[in-house]
Amino acid sequence: MSNAKEIKISREPLLKVVKRDDMPPLKAWLVRFGTLAISFIIIGLFSMAISGKSFGETYEIMFMGVFGRIFEGKLTMLWKYLQEVAMLLALALALTPAFKMKFWNCGAEGQALMGGLAAMICMIELGDILSYPVLIAVIAVTSILAGAVWGLIPAIFKAFFNTNETLFTLMMNYIATQIIAYYLYIKGGGSNVINPVSAGNFPTVGTNEYFVNITVVTVITVIMFIYLKYSKQGYEISVVGESQNTARYIGINVKKVIIRTMAISGALCGVTGMLLVAGKDHSINANLVGGEGFTAILMSWLGQFNPFIMAVMIAIITFIEIGVAKVADTALLNSSFSSIIVGIVILMLVGCEFFIHYSVKFRHNKKEVEA
Repeated sequence: MSNAKEIKISREPLLKVVKRDDMPPLKAWLVRFGTLAISFIIIGLFSMAISGKSFGETYEIMFMGVFGRIFEGKLTMLWKYLQEVAMLLALALALTPAFKMKFWNCGAEGQALMGGLAAMICMIELGDILSYPVLIAVIAVTSILAGAVWGLIPAIFKAFFNTNETLFTLMMNYIATQIIAYYLYIKGGGSNVINPVSAGNFPTVGTNEYFVNITVVTVITVIMFIYLKYSKQGYEISVVGESQNTARYIGINVKKVIIRTMAISGALCGVTGMLLVAGKDHSINANLVGGEGFTAILMSWLGQFNPFIMAVMIAIITFIEIGVAKVADTALLNSSFSSIIVGIVILMLVGCEFFIHYSVKFRHNKKEVEA
């Protein structure tokens, strides 16, 4: 066996991702605002190229499509916009405690559907029996419980059997969808449609039917901020999210935190379903949430689990979505145009967050390693 030294030549990877030191908050926010500014420029240029509208016309159409004649005192479209913001924000708020705990709850759709189903059953079955105040209270309680139970099922399996919560909650979405489909078949007489129900609808303020929904979500936003930042349970959620071993070491009951947090997350999804049924559609279908549960995941993450930042991000994304849809209608474009633009913007924001926390380094030379 040779005693000669063997020289082994190894190459570094062509590029590698390296975690940055913490970027100063001011610089990080400047990067984010810069990304948003570039996004709006891209929206204008892309719309110009596809629709034939000028840059100024594009944003005029977007503004009118979202806010209407707001300066003339006509606020109908503004309230509709705030309603859309509120519903997406409600789902993002519901997911935030679980995601901050690193419990990947992808079941917001199913939990909201079950809350909406509970509300619909109460409206149909109890509408002629209970007085209006009692009916509203029953709707609220049953919707919260239905969403909480749908969230507790995967939480219990995760806490005691360490199941994969992502797959579990996704599968629960499909089960909820089929339950709704079966209910529609039974109550719709085979037509899969339930006509709008008048009993149990939330009250209107003047002609504004969305005021209650927006108010409820605003209150939840403030409460969630206080809960996550200043409460003992919010602290426990943060510690469990950072390290379950550390949490156990300092005496936190991790199983209890997982179950409690998912009960809260599911309950808030149930509230969202109730708001959609009793405060908006007055009926139910399998597309009640419209896929917003998955958009809410991104909004929660991009908002850094801060309810107020999430509200701002959702307001911007909703403005783009509705505004670009109006541009597409005006230019007789396919309805997918709006989804494409929103997807580009979200991709840019996700990329922005990546480069705030990581840098990409290229290989400069090769290393000689003596074996």
